[in-house]
Amino acid sequence: MALLRFETTQREPYADDRAFGATGTYEQVDGIAHFAVDPTHAVNQGIVDLALAPRNAKGLVEFEADLSIVMPVDGNKGNGRAIVELPNRGRRRVVAMLNRAPADALVSRHTHPGDGFLFERGYTVASIGWQWDVHRSDALMGLSAPCAMRDGLAVRGQTMVEIRPGERVSTWLLADRIHQPMPAAAGEQSEAVLYVRDFEDGDDTVIARDRWEFARRTDSGVLEPSAEHIYLEGGFDPGRIYQIVYKTDYAPIAGLGLLALRDVAPFLRNAVSDNPTAGGFSALIAWGVSQTGRMLRDFMHLGLNLTEDGTMAYEGIAPHVAGARRGSFNHRFAQPSNQTTPLWGHAFPYADVSTTDPLSAQSGGLLDRLSAIGVMPKIISTNSAAEYWRGDAALAHVDTGGEQDLAEHPCSRSYLFASTQHVPGYLGQSRLNTAVHTTMRYPLNVLDYRPLLRAALINLDLWISEGVMPPPSRHPRIADGTAVLRDEILRYYATIPEFELLSADRLPFIRTVDMGNQESIGIGHFPAREGAFYPALVSAIDADGNELAGIRLPDVVVPVGSYAGWNPRDPSIGSPDQIVPMSGLTLFFAADEQQRKRNADPRPSIAQRYTSSADYEAQARSVAQQLLSKRYLLEQDIDIVVAAALERYMAAAAGESA
Repeated sequence: MALLRFETTQREPYADDRAFGATGTYEQVDGIAHFAVDPTHAVNQGIVDLALAPRNAKGLVEFEADLSIVMPVDGNKGNGRAIVELPNRGRRRVVAMLNRAPADALVSRHTHPGDGFLFERGYTVASIGWQWDVHRSDALMGLSAPCAMRDGLAVRGQTMVEIRPGERVSTWLLADRIHQPMPAAAGEQSEAVLYVRDFEDGDDTVIARDRWEFARRTDSGVLEPSAEHIYLEGGFDPGRIYQIVYKTDYAPIAGLGLLALRDVAPFLRNAVSDNPTAGGFSALIAWGVSQTGRMLRDFMHLGLNLTEDGTMAYEGIAPHVAGARRGSFNHRFAQPSNQTTPLWGHAFPYADVSTTDPLSAQSGGLLDRLSAIGVMPKIISTNSAAEYWRGDAALAHVDTGGEQDLAEHPCSRSYLFASTQHVPGYLGQSRLNTAVHTTMRYPLNVLDYRPLLRAALINLDLWISEGVMPPPSRHPRIADGTAVLRDEILRYYATIPEFELLSADRLPFIRTVDMGNQESIGIGHFPAREGAFYPALVSAIDADGNELAGIRLPDVVVPVGSYAGWNPRDPSIGSPDQIVPMSGLTLFFAADEQQRKRNADPRPSIAQRYTSSADYEAQARSVAQQLLSKRYLLEQDIDIVVAAALERYMAAAAGESA
């Protein structure tokens, strides 16, 4: 096994020794996983710069990663399956998401147990650090990776950092938000360039070199040189997009994170002395959300489900809100937290099945390598409307010419959670999206799709363990007219009072990407050259502005408002014609006819639609029962879904804002 040793650092009862149904109590074991991989092994050849990593006396490349395991105290009471999650930017997410932890639960080493869903069912949950650019701490999990070296010297080359300010600042870390930076190499950096554009696909303008430098403004107001920061005279304008291209000589081998995910699997299966679990799992499911869902897509594309000892790593893979993108996970100077558009993660192929792309003249499919080597897992991908509105999600199941639906891979299912945003919503959210530090123009989307996500996990488990086929995929389709261009949706929303019409031309798109003649070996030329536009298709909507395709919660079928997977920037922070990544909106209907007429709202009021709260509750429950009958919802979650819908009904009927 490539995971040579697990060093336990802490072992303690989980959730204050709370008993989870028949499974009983759980414990949490944290530590460091020590790896050593063979850079010459055929299964490792897809990892960029692995051949340039320092080697030990046995010719192996060593690295380490944080590993945390939450498991039943009595292993015999577990269900024999483990979920292995990739922490999102170092933060554990799977327990909080699937156990419906409170929205204000702290990010810490001790994940909130929520309602105990996973643990009452006997799952073991393992979290494996995989990012070199995470500041490892008690709360954040990461990986320590060696750097690429040539002839004893650090590899030097070109990299890029994108800057998207939500407020005016003069200094920016050379990283995605708060992560470890990619420092500028010592020297003149005369070829470094700072570009700016007004929107995602706008034209680049070069900012004069004498207006910026590698430096930072300290709290005391002093400007000091810094290889880890860029300073711009006059500050960065909120709402504009900047890209700094420069030379660095710091090249951590980011792709080792992919191998950490792969190689923790055989370790967990085997009852070796330092494995705190009893091993012997009948199935392992890899799970990732957003960034880490995209990482799972890279994992599959590279065929990494085959270990060095020739066994399958994971029986199931569950990418959530990943769309059709991958990420900055396996190239030279890769920063895994980077979301820059365009970059490696925006390149063809997008769909599971093999296709020919008329725009890039490339052929292939995401799952081609896995099919060729015979280690195909079962896959269930889930998305919100936000991944469609950022321009890419439909490419996972529609041909890149936008003309026809693609055949579905027999080992894959895909579900859109209709009219939802990237993260689960709730009443009373601030309009500030803390993930991107940007204020929205309209109230955030309040729909909570987590019950649908739980059903998807159980369906994946049944597919793996009992051969029970999951319910059919539910997403927009060209054949039935539910996959449409975004212009149509924007025109509908423009009929709602006080809603400003957005230009579809300024929405994000996916385009062909050319990163230079060394792209195939993981070396890029920046900024990437953008070419033709791919079609950006989203779900069609009904007369209330809610999505027709996908799995529709009761809130969508019997609504009290219009819900969308997009939301523009607030005018107070500039660029109000741009939507904020990952954010959706809620626009409640008028409570009664008087309010509707006063607002000139074309949508029928709450009072017109429902005679009472009891009437509304009965209709919502009927929709939930239909979802249960089709296995898109679990029986235990019917009351949860209905109660949430009723809560939103009461707020809208009282004339409150979301």
